[in-house]
Amino acid sequence: MHYAWVVAGVALVVLVGSAGFRSTPGLMMDALNSEFGWSHATVSSAVSVNLTLYGLTAPFAAALMDRFGVRLVTVCALLLIATGSGLTVLMTEPWQLVLCWGVLVGLGSGSMAGAFATTITGRWFQAHQGLVTGVLTAAGAAGNLVFMPVLAALVTGHGWRTAVVVVSLAATAVAVPVLLLMRERPADLGLLPLGAQEQPAPPAVTGSALARSLRVLKEAAGTRAFWLLAGSFAICGATTAGLVGTHFIPAAHDHGMPVTTAAGLLALVGIFDVLGTVASGWFTDRFDSRALLIVYYALRGVSLLFLPQLFADSLRPPILAFVIFYGLDWVATVPPTIALCRRHFGADAPVVFGWVLAAHQIGAALVASLAGLARDRFGDYDLAWYVAGGLCALAVLLCLGLARRGPAAPADLAAPTAPAAPAGPTGPAVLGVVADG
Repeated sequence: MHYAWVVAGVALVVLVGSAGFRSTPGLMMDALNSEFGWSHATVSSAVSVNLTLYGLTAPFAAALMDRFGVRLVTVCALLLIATGSGLTVLMTEPWQLVLCWGVLVGLGSGSMAGAFATTITGRWFQAHQGLVTGVLTAAGAAGNLVFMPVLAALVTGHGWRTAVVVVSLAATAVAVPVLLLMRERPADLGLLPLGAQEQPAPPAVTGSALARSLRVLKEAAGTRAFWLLAGSFAICGATTAGLVGTHFIPAAHDHGMPVTTAAGLLALVGIFDVLGTVASGWFTDRFDSRALLIVYYALRGVSLLFLPQLFADSLRPPILAFVIFYGLDWVATVPPTIALCRRHFGADAPVVFGWVLAAHQIGAALVASLAGLARDRFGDYDLAWYVAGGLCALAVLLCLGLARRGPAAPADLAAPTAPAAPAGPTGPAVLGVVADG
């Protein structure tokens, strides 16, 4: 067995854990309201800070992994999550929730965001990139599957403090396999990337991670493809993590559904998202990524428009049908979005996807906060669901604007950033790819 599968397995464990950690504030919303009198908007503000930092950290984390190594960055991120969630048990003021769960957990989880999966697949896999990307993306759904029902039961039966202590201990435990099994590159073990015929060019690790991240952003921002991908992915974040991930449980509770039942439904979304995202990775290896995104956003928008009529005080077939349908689409957008980043930006794809993911999280943060304000103002979430359905229609239009062709050369798809070549007609292939995008 190629060691790439071991590295992918460790990455899977990390991503499962980080997804479960991020899901906790939505479970605590009613508990914090009861104990401290904090409104939905107040708790949502901490979630918004978390989501924003989760996104803004991603492009710098990708560059830091190139500079200092995946293992060091990942372990530090897990310990940051453990610290932030552990300190939450001492809080008495809203700003402390923002500091602990918004800033510390946001920075830690952002360091293991989509750029982490992109870095792993880019370094270790030339064959099966789409499939492995889909599996690692689905790890986020598996995190919800593993943690959501457990944490909901802990919050309901033992209080929210017990739940955040469990999160802190789990983040510390996940760091162990990273230390023991993670390796930086196939060359460290005398191997080629899985499916490669020759060793990729050695990476350029000179200069600061900050400078590289900003340089890549400047180059990518000059292309139409970047803004279309960033805009559509911002809507993806707004309609998943920002709205459903943060507010589905309190919205269901508004209709009389128990928190544990609503958490179970959100976990069920995770089950079907595993199937949908792995299938999306398989489709991405075989079909046009642009067409896949158009289909995914259109189906998501339709399902959100129907959601306000499906809530009930108990588990009934209509809401179950929504959960299955929506779950298949939850983050199925990630594999084709990463593939389009590779197509247009070549070796800089991990950092570019980090910036696209930042847009995803900014969209999520805005909607997480605005939906909380809408709930406090109107007494329900109906307006938020309808607006989200309209945003998905806008995402379809943005994806229609993407170029159908213009793939990067195969060597660019898996190789890390190589030393710069002379400018001009014989300059680096990635510049040609960016210009074409």
